[in-house]
Amino acid sequence: MFKNMRSIVLASTVLAGFSTYTSAQTVLNVSTWLPPTHAQNAVVWPTWGKWVEEATEGRVTVNIEYSSNNPAQLFDIVEDGVSDAAFSFHGFIPGRFKLQEIVELPGLGVNAEAASAAHWRTYEKYLKKANEHDGLELIGLFTHGTGVMQTRFPVTSLDDLKGKKIRIGGGIQAEIGSRLEVIPVAAPGNKVYELMQTGVVDGVFMPMTEQQAQRLYEVAPYVTALPTGMYMGSFVMFISPDFMDSLSEKDANAIRSVSGERLSIMAGAAWDKADIAAKKYAEEKGGTVVVLDKNDPITLSYTEKTSGLDENWLASVKDKNVDARAALKMLRAEAQAYAKEQQKDAGAR
Repeated sequence: MFKNMRSIVLASTVLAGFSTYTSAQTVLNVSTWLPPTHAQNAVVWPTWGKWVEEATEGRVTVNIEYSSNNPAQLFDIVEDGVSDAAFSFHGFIPGRFKLQEIVELPGLGVNAEAASAAHWRTYEKYLKKANEHDGLELIGLFTHGTGVMQTRFPVTSLDDLKGKKIRIGGGIQAEIGSRLEVIPVAAPGNKVYELMQTGVVDGVFMPMTEQQAQRLYEVAPYVTALPTGMYMGSFVMFISPDFMDSLSEKDANAIRSVSGERLSIMAGAAWDKADIAAKKYAEEKGGTVVVLDKNDPITLSYTEKTSGLDENWLASVKDKNVDARAALKMLRAEAQAYAKEQQKDAGAR
C-alpha cells in the first residue's frame, strides 16, 4: 500500500513539475505573408524561432501565423498588440520610412547578405536616432536580392517598357518606374501572380526568387537582370515592445542576442540562396533569363535614366536630422567590405 502511495505522490510531483514548465512557456506569435515555401517562411522565421527557443532555454517558443492582411497593415497589427512580431516592406508605407530607402538606391553592387549587414550597421550608427519605427522594436533589417524585370514580353530596349503596366512595390522603385515611363500598379507582393495571370499588369520589378516562390515563370517567362541590379528592397522584421516588456529581462535580452545584425545577415543570405535556386528553376521550366553585362545598351541606358537618385534621396531626408550623406558613404563602404570578405571566404573553400 505504502509503495503504491509513494508511486502516486511521485507521479503527481512529476505532473506538477511538467505543468509548471508548460505554463511558464510563452508563445511568440509571428504574423507573416508570402507563400509557405518562400525563403522568409521556410527558412528565416523557422531558423530564428530555433535561435529564440535555444536562447531562452525553451521559455519562449515561436509560432508562425499566415496573415491574410495586406502586409502594409502588419506594422499597425504589431504596434496594436494583435500579433507579437512580423515583417514587411518599408515601401508599403509611402513617406514614413524615407531613411530606409538608402539601401534601395541603384548601384550598390552586392548581394542581399552584404547589403543587409551594411544596412543594419548603418541604421545603428546613423538612422536609428530618427525613430522612424516609433512604436516598434526592430529585430532585423534585410534586403531581397537585386530587383530584376519579370515580364510577359522580351526586353530588348528600355523603350519596350514605356506605357506598360508594371507592378511597383514602392520606395525607390516608384521613382525608377517613373523614369522608365511605365504605368505603375501598386499591389502587395503576394498578389502578383494573380495580377499577371489576369492581365492586369504586363510585368513586375521583383527579385529573381519570385520566379520560383510565386511560380512567376508561368506568367512572366522573360527575366532581364542588370549586372548590379535595378535596386534593392528594404525589409524590416519587428516585434512589439509590449511583448518584450512582458518577458523577464533575461529572456528579452536573449531574444535580442539572436536578432539584430545576426538575424539580418541570415535573412539576406537566405534570400540570396533562393535567388540562385530560382534562376536555375526558371530556366529549367523554359523561362528566358538574360543577365546583361555592364556595357550592354540597356545597362548604359538604365544608368543614365537613374542618375541623380542619390541627390534626390539626400534632399528628401533633410528634415530627419541625421547625417544622411555620411550614412550613405558608410553603407556603401560596409557593403563592399563585406562583399570582399565573402569573396575571400569563397576562395578559401
